[in-house]
Amino acid sequence: MRYLITSALPYINGIKHLGNLAGSMLPADLYARFRRMQGHEVLFVCATDEHGTPAELAAKEAGVSVRQYCDEQHRLQKEIYRAFNLSFDYFGRTSSTQNRDLTQHFSQKLEENGLIEERETRQVYSIDDERFLPDRYVEGTCPNCSYESARGDQCDGCGRLLDPVDLIDPRSKISGSKNLEIRETSHLFLLQEKMQSRVAEWVKQSKGKWPQLASSIAEKWLAEGLKDRSITRDLEWGVEILDQKGNPRPGFEDKVFYVWFDAPIGYIAATKEWADETGSDWERWWRTDKGAADVEYVEFMGKDNVAFHTVSFPITLLGSNESWKMVDQLKAFNWVNWYGHKFSTSQKRGVFMDQALELLPADYWRWYLMANAPEGSDFSFTWETFQATSNADLSNNLGNFVNRICRFASSRFDGRIPERNALGEEESRLFEDLDVHLDALKNHYEQIEMRKAASEIRKIWSIGNEYLATTAPWSAIKTDPEKAATSVNIGLSLCVLSAIIARPFIPDTSDRVLSAFNLKPEQVIWPEQVANSLRNYLTEGTEFTPPPVLFEKIEDDWIKKKAAALPESPSVKESNSYSPSPVS
Repeated sequence: MRYLITSALPYINGIKHLGNLAGSMLPADLYARFRRMQGHEVLFVCATDEHGTPAELAAKEAGVSVRQYCDEQHRLQKEIYRAFNLSFDYFGRTSSTQNRDLTQHFSQKLEENGLIEERETRQVYSIDDERFLPDRYVEGTCPNCSYESARGDQCDGCGRLLDPVDLIDPRSKISGSKNLEIRETSHLFLLQEKMQSRVAEWVKQSKGKWPQLASSIAEKWLAEGLKDRSITRDLEWGVEILDQKGNPRPGFEDKVFYVWFDAPIGYIAATKEWADETGSDWERWWRTDKGAADVEYVEFMGKDNVAFHTVSFPITLLGSNESWKMVDQLKAFNWVNWYGHKFSTSQKRGVFMDQALELLPADYWRWYLMANAPEGSDFSFTWETFQATSNADLSNNLGNFVNRICRFASSRFDGRIPERNALGEEESRLFEDLDVHLDALKNHYEQIEMRKAASEIRKIWSIGNEYLATTAPWSAIKTDPEKAATSVNIGLSLCVLSAIIARPFIPDTSDRVLSAFNLKPEQVIWPEQVANSLRNYLTEGTEFTPPPVLFEKIEDDWIKKKAAALPESPSVKESNSYSPSPVS
C-alpha cells in the first residue's frame, strides 16, 4: 500500500515544546516508521507554517525582515527535528513558491465556483499605529470566559473562535494602544454556509475511520452551523491576492490570504517541493484522477487544529470541484500539560525540544511522551513520572535485559552466537506468548494507539526477562551446557526482536542493538511470526559485540540540578533530580 502521512505544521516562531512534539509530529513519525517496516511505500511530509501575525511580530521584535526571520527559524526547526529523529521524507515551508501558486489556484477555483465573494466588513483600526489590525494584532478580554489575554481570532482560555470586534477592552498587540476604532474595509469571504451539507455528508462517511475526539469536534462545529469566514488579512507577509487573470486584485494590494487558508494547502505544496527536488510525481499522492485513489491519507494533529482540518480545509478541497485526495484517517490528540497548565510557546512554559536534548538523548523523550500519549485525555507532564517511566521501562526492563544476556554470552561463549539445540517447554510457551502480544502490538500500531503499543512492547520486554529468569543460563551452564547455549541463543535473538518492535519509538537505541549483531536497520522488517523470526535473526558462530549501557538510570539528584533550572520549571522535591553519565 501507499501511505501519505502529514503532521500538523509547526508554527515558525521558535523551537517547539514537548507538547507540540507529542501532539502531532512524534506519533506521525512512529506510524510512518512502522508502515515502512511493513514494506509499504510511505511519504511523510511536513513544513513550517510561516505566514500570519506572529511571524511579523517576532521579526519586528528581533529587528530583522520577516523573510530573514523565517529563513533562520526554518533552519533551526529542521535541525531540531532531525536531532529528534523525526523521519520526514520532506520538510518544507508555506512561504514556498509552490504554496503560493497552489493557494492562488484554490482561491481562483473557489471563486469560479461561487464560494468566495468580496464583502465590506467592520474591522479594528489603530489610530496610533495608523493601520487596520488583523485579528491576532488585537488582544483583550474574552466575552465568553473573561480571559484577559484573548487573541482576536481565538481565546486560549476557553478555546472559542472570536472576532476582534467582540473583545472587551481591546488593545493593539503592536503598541499596546487602546486608541482604537471600528472602520469599514473589504475582505474576501469563504462561503462555508453553502458547503454545510456537502461537508456534513463527507464527515459522516469518514466518521468510522476517525477517533471519537476528531469526530466529536467536527460534529460539534457542524451542529452549530457553519459561518462564512474571512480568508484575507491586513498584513504584508503572506500569499498575495490576485484576480482571475493573475494580476494584483484591486483594493487588496495591502492584504494577504489568512494563514489558516494557505497553511493546510502547505501539505500539498510540501509534497510538490519534494517532487520538484527529487524528480518525483507529486500528483500520484494528491490527485485521485492521477493515481492517488489508492493512497491511504493519514493526518496527525492536536485537538485545537481538528476543526480546521475537518471543515475549513475540506471545504477548500471539495469546493474546488477537482479530484483532490481527502483525508482517510485523522488522528487527533489531546494536550500535554505542564503541572496543571498548558505547555505554552508564548509564555515559555514547559520543556522545549532544544532544552530536552541538552538534558538527555532523544529516545528518553520519545518513549516517555508516546508511552503516555494524550489520546483519550490530556496528560500532565511531571518530572516524577518521567523519572519513573524511564527507569522502569528503559533502564530496568529493556536495558538490564540486553546488558545481562549480552555480557554473559560474550564472556561464556567467546563473543559468538551459541548453537541452538533442542527446544523445550519453556521455548514453546515463550513463542506462544510472544505471538499473542506481537499480534496485539501490530494491531495497536495499525490503529494508531500509541499508548497501547507501548504497553505491549513493555510486556514483550518483560516476557524476555521472565524467560531468562526461568531458564537461568548462568546456572544451567554448569550442569547442562547445551540447554544454556539454547537459552542464550534465544535470549540474544530476543534482544534483536525487542529492538525491532520498539524501533518506531526509540530508533537510536534500536539501531545500537542491531549494530551490535551486525544487522543493518534498513534490512529489518516487521516480524510476522516469532518462531521463524527468532531463528532467522542470528547465525550461529558469528561474532557480536555487547552494546554499551542503553539507558542510564535516572537518579534523584538530576531533577534538582538540571530540570529545576529550566525557565518556568515548578519547584521540585529535594529528593528528585538526575545526572546520567552520558550527559554532561
